[in-house]
Amino acid sequence: MTTAMPIQIDSPIHQDMITWRRWLHQHPELSYKEFKTSDYIAEVLTSLSIPFHRGLGGTGIVATIEGKQTGKSIGLRADMDALPVHEANEFDHKSTHDGHMHACGHDGHTTMLLGAAAHLSKHNDFNGTVHCIFQPAEEGNAGAERMMKEGLFERYPCNEIYGMHNWPGLPAGQFAVHDTNVMAAVKSLDITITGKGGHAAIPHNTIDPVVIGAQLITALQTVVSRNMSPLEAAVISITTTESGFAHNVIPDVMKLGGTLRFYDPEHGKMLLKRIQELVETLPASFGAKGEFNVLENDYPATINTPQEAGYAAEAAAVVVGTKNVQRKLPPSMAAEDFGFMLEALPGAYIWVGNGEGEGGCMLHNALYDFNDQVSPLGSSYWVELVKNRLG
Repeated sequence: MTTAMPIQIDSPIHQDMITWRRWLHQHPELSYKEFKTSDYIAEVLTSLSIPFHRGLGGTGIVATIEGKQTGKSIGLRADMDALPVHEANEFDHKSTHDGHMHACGHDGHTTMLLGAAAHLSKHNDFNGTVHCIFQPAEEGNAGAERMMKEGLFERYPCNEIYGMHNWPGLPAGQFAVHDTNVMAAVKSLDITITGKGGHAAIPHNTIDPVVIGAQLITALQTVVSRNMSPLEAAVISITTTESGFAHNVIPDVMKLGGTLRFYDPEHGKMLLKRIQELVETLPASFGAKGEFNVLENDYPATINTPQEAGYAAEAAAVVVGTKNVQRKLPPSMAAEDFGFMLEALPGAYIWVGNGEGEGGCMLHNALYDFNDQVSPLGSSYWVELVKNRLG
């Protein structure tokens, strides 16, 4: 891995970051239960003499670094929760919490922001204020929204907000910056089909919800392809099925779960309407009843503001060179609750390459590990972004 220009984070801080990151990886905690994680971040900030506040979003922390001169304020955000995944790695810093794992690199995100805070607290020759936001509960529990509802941007006003995610498959030493769409909006779908159960040998005396469910799953795959232009992005995935209790019994009920993902809110409304229509009418045509609900854990799309995306790209280019800042990568249909923050403020959410091979397997995989060699690049990006925006 090479960089076009010298990075800003020095070797001693990098060694500290490896220590911090591996401790965090060994002690993963799920959404809103990041108690030890929050304590550890607080200990590191205290050792760096950086003032901070705890408690927003339950376990969230906001550390504030003042520049030598007054000016505007920007927010830098890192998520810190883990996933309910049983780790398959065997290295020394593997998870010590059975069934919990940092399989998405939030340990690395937290570490990169701590590294930047350590540097900025010693080199605060900028004009304004940096709020380092350590956010809980990104993994499906909307920690960003909760922090905002509890007064994040009222207590710590920011003119702009920035976030970052490691990206396996993107080479280490590269960043990706999108002008607008980065991550999709997500709606979680809950479907119940109620028929009439009976003996598996006498199916004509039943209304089989399993057969109906199978046809509904297939029909739902036409909602996007036959209602939206193929040049637009959306996807419906049915990911859970629940029905039956014995091989020789046709059940009364089948339940389906899944997600709808999209960018344009109008597309989202239209697609939800079409799903509702199918869930109500297709089972009814078999004599069954279909019920459709959208669960209350949805995220908005993560959409950058073009001007702030430009600032992010400029900062990344200082760290790795312009040729290593990808500007044309397709956005992802995965979701991210940083979208709530970008609804409130201008800003940008970027990807930092996590590499391939060792330490580069896919997110949410039991063999994933954040690439420690990327930490100085992410921290240096934060430093250059602060210099760019508060120079």
